[in-house]
Amino acid sequence: QVQLVESGGGLVQAGGSLRLSCAASGRTFSNYGMGWFRQAPGKEREFLAAIRWSGGIAYYAQSVKGRFTISRDNAKNTVYLQMNSLKPEDTAIYYCGARPNGPATVWYHYNYWGQGTQVTVSS
Repeated sequence: QVQLVESGGGLVQAGGSLRLSCAASGRTFSNYGMGWFRQAPGKEREFLAAIRWSGGIAYYAQSVKGRFTISRDNAKNTVYLQMNSLKPEDTAIYYCGARPNGPATVWYHYNYWGQGTQVTVSS
């Protein structure tokens, strides 16, 4: 049973930084794709970044390119999202997703999700 647990959200001022963590358990993830998404009230879940667990290039949404960085620590079975230069429009619930056979940029291609972590950016 795959389990994903996000942490690291909170309240931050505009221009600040946060690092989100996604702890994964339940199987070997070597060929899995891991993605970060967010969802604001009344909006669809939005792709942010994705990477293959075993390494390789990372994919980013244009809206966060240059500000957000996805990475993973195989020893800790954890994927991270470093978020810099945060803006009020980054306020949302942030989710980590996992899927077999590599990363994807569309939320409904992911099989497993965490419970989400709230990020609030004040102006």
